[in-house]
Amino acid sequence: MKAVVVPIGSVEAIMAKLAESNVLDKARKIVVVDSLEGRMAEIPILCDVSDFTVVKQNIPEFYRLAVSLKDHLIGIIPDELLQYVPSGWHLIGDVIIIHIPAEIQNYRTEVAEKLLLMNPRCNCVVRDLGIKGPFREPEREIIIGNKTETMEKENGCLFKIDVMKLMFSKGNLAEKKRMSKLGKGDVVVDMFAGIGYFSIPLAVHGNPKKVYSIELNPVSYGYLLENIRLNHQEDVIEAINGNCKDVTPVGIADRVIMGYVGTTHEYLRQGISAIRKEGGTLHYHETTPECLVFDRPVQRIKDAVASLGRDVDIMGCYRIKKYSPGVWHVVVDAFIK
Repeated sequence: MKAVVVPIGSVEAIMAKLAESNVLDKARKIVVVDSLEGRMAEIPILCDVSDFTVVKQNIPEFYRLAVSLKDHLIGIIPDELLQYVPSGWHLIGDVIIIHIPAEIQNYRTEVAEKLLLMNPRCNCVVRDLGIKGPFREPEREIIIGNKTETMEKENGCLFKIDVMKLMFSKGNLAEKKRMSKLGKGDVVVDMFAGIGYFSIPLAVHGNPKKVYSIELNPVSYGYLLENIRLNHQEDVIEAINGNCKDVTPVGIADRVIMGYVGTTHEYLRQGISAIRKEGGTLHYHETTPECLVFDRPVQRIKDAVASLGRDVDIMGCYRIKKYSPGVWHVVVDAFIK
């Protein structure tokens, strides 16, 4: 465990020289030490080199080598089944959510044990089995642990959620951050608010005048109320439990967020009607085939606006993420006049 000792200011140049000579030990970290000559750096090497002061490191510092889940399961799962070991999973608070293929379902406990080893701050592993029902509720199985209610921190906001009852999508984080920077002084209507994915970051960071958050699912609505309290937004956000077709306010909004996908177009008239007669901005989400990626949502907005005797300017169109093969989750920003 040897290292060359060099002045701090020379580290970059000498590292390049050592790497070029193939003597740099990339498994160990550079260690900074104090000496009579000032602060010095110990650069780890594989063998003795000339022209430098070489020392033996008493307490070397190693980089943590990345080991995959598959590597952890070698010798536990038969070799012919290792190809089915997932390469990715989701961390929601201190809960791990993973899709385990049917081919290795008999080894799900072993998979969960290794996941907890790789993620020591977590204490529960849940197997994802898909989505069911009109509320897109997760179908999941607890493998290890029992506490599925957890706390996720995102964009400086806290979200309490039970992963056995509700979904938490991280795939549209960029769009949630974009929304959180808008709405200063606005009255905002957030249709399909869920547990507050858009409402809470917007209230925390965007400084709106008022946010009306509408959610039909009673479980999501309960967590929406809890998350409003957790983030101290009781004076800004008013939660409404009900169907957007029935309870969306009319003519009050400077900004409307329609952040649901699937049947969002069926609620366009309510979303547009929520915007005050002086005008306001609509953020409309839709899942669209690649061949119609922006044409269909834009045309749906124009048709709905025309049916209500209003005008529209399309301000921007954005791809959020791939929803499924050949299908995109997109957002259209439109100014309703």
